[in-house]
Amino acid sequence: MALTPVVIALNAAGEKTAARIAVALGAQLHGREGRTQAKVMFPNALDHIRDLFAAGIPVIGVCASGILIRAVAPLLNDKRSEPPVLSVADDGSVVIPLLGGHRGANRLAKDIAEALGAKAALTTAGDLALGVALDVPPAGYRLANPEDAKDAMANLLSGSGISLSGHNIFDLEDAGGDVELTVTDAPVEGSGARLVYHPQRYALGVGCARNADPEELWQNVSAMLADAGVAAGAIACVATIDLKADEPAMTALATRLNVPLRLFTAAELEAVADRLANPSDVVFAEVGCHGVAEGAALASGGALFAQKRKTANTTCALTQADAPITVLNGRPRGRLSVVGIGPGQAAWRTPEVSKLVAEAEELVGYSLYLDLLGPLATGKTRSDFPLGGEEDRCRYALEQAAKGKNVALVCSGDAGIYAMAALVFELLDRGPEAHGVSDAARRSEIVCSPGVSALQGAAARAGAPLGHDFCAISLSDLLTPRADIVRRLKAAAEGDFVIAFYNPVSRTRRTLLAEARDILLEHRPADTPVMLASNLGRPTENVRYRRLDALEVDEVDMLTVVLIGSSNSRLALLGEGPRMYTPRGYSRRIDGDLENVGNRHLDDKDAS
Repeated sequence: MALTPVVIALNAAGEKTAARIAVALGAQLHGREGRTQAKVMFPNALDHIRDLFAAGIPVIGVCASGILIRAVAPLLNDKRSEPPVLSVADDGSVVIPLLGGHRGANRLAKDIAEALGAKAALTTAGDLALGVALDVPPAGYRLANPEDAKDAMANLLSGSGISLSGHNIFDLEDAGGDVELTVTDAPVEGSGARLVYHPQRYALGVGCARNADPEELWQNVSAMLADAGVAAGAIACVATIDLKADEPAMTALATRLNVPLRLFTAAELEAVADRLANPSDVVFAEVGCHGVAEGAALASGGALFAQKRKTANTTCALTQADAPITVLNGRPRGRLSVVGIGPGQAAWRTPEVSKLVAEAEELVGYSLYLDLLGPLATGKTRSDFPLGGEEDRCRYALEQAAKGKNVALVCSGDAGIYAMAALVFELLDRGPEAHGVSDAARRSEIVCSPGVSALQGAAARAGAPLGHDFCAISLSDLLTPRADIVRRLKAAAEGDFVIAFYNPVSRTRRTLLAEARDILLEHRPADTPVMLASNLGRPTENVRYRRLDALEVDEVDMLTVVLIGSSNSRLALLGEGPRMYTPRGYSRRIDGDLENVGNRHLDDKDAS
């Protein structure tokens, strides 16, 4: 989905200009704490800009260009996927697109300049020579051969003129030149001398048997398009009945065509039954409408262009609209992103997680975790749940996704480690009759994205305590029988694992940590190092070390990760303080090398 830009104001001098831009674009205005009056505040400009950029959000900074460059420079990788970044002078006199010229930055710069009565300082060759970027066609059109755009532009800059074939989508003058801009529905071969643009005015309706082979559907669609003389790039969407939302053949087809998958209820498809060329009572008896492929194509818009085409397990049909389809009917397939935001600080949040959060319509989670997202959560629907409401929040998130929404279920640390991901899949693995979730929820797309886990964050602060075999044990007996926890403690102690304790204590549960300490003392030395890490990644972070025999329950809370070393773990006393590590066995090599060096010295003496 296209993300709305964020306008950044760093001081009072540029805040008025930033506000004008935000109003003109319908964008959010974010301001520096203590220096602006913006409703959405951030404490550190570089971190905030970097976080927005990583999430794929276009950034318009009313500030010096250098600030934006320094912020995003570590993340620069692929110009085809990076969002626009623009700088605007405090007085609004100049607009400079710094990045993303071919992903909307130049167009944004022109819009901002028009709103401010300013100058857009464009440096992209295509915009300077033609006033347009040839690889960014208008909405509703797709460039079939973007890989040739660079060569085509090079030819134009070398003196070749443009010739036009089909609709003049860029409003350029036909000079009868050597570089042809072809706009057509048909599959036409492109090159560095011919850029081919397809108007996306066709809707592809499809149906299939349960677990149909994706390749069978692809071959059916490909044959229909070939017979109809329609290019794949002219397809605006793949449409089907909502019961098929999770069919691998459907999702694979939409991915292969790189278009949205749109869903309709049986009632919505039956509403166009009078326009079907091939109504079927058999289909009606099975799913409640007289046609899926033709019905879904017709419900998407346009008139029937290619009637239903069948194979053993698939059907497809095609409609044609009078103009490119830019507003899609039906609903999208719902998506639930189960994300871990790390211990808390934005610098430890992955770009993928930031992007999924930015794309989400609704955020679901424990209030503290949603608060830690800061400005990234601004403007989104929030559904806050208390501690202890884990099942409720997972059910709610899944059922919201079932409605076609894009939902992010936000967890601290990693969502798959003592967090919500396992519960999400447990609910999906149960049918409604077994207190699971609805069938519609089970058809939603589920995305899991990793986060920095608490044990990883603690280990990084310590040094390298997880350098050898380790395990994690939750000391919470709310969901796990106490006897099972004790059994695992004894096994881990006997196995001499480094152990990360999650949920070590609570207000009412104070004895298991002390019992764990005593069990471990039976198998490892009393001076085994223990790390206590509280509030990792937050301003109140507190890291300290203890001996195993001196571990006290009262200095541990639910926000503390407890890392217990193995019998081999050590504390290296360095200038900045102790650092904990667990050797992996390289000492044998190191000591062996020293011995070999000594032997070589002796050999040298003997030889002399």
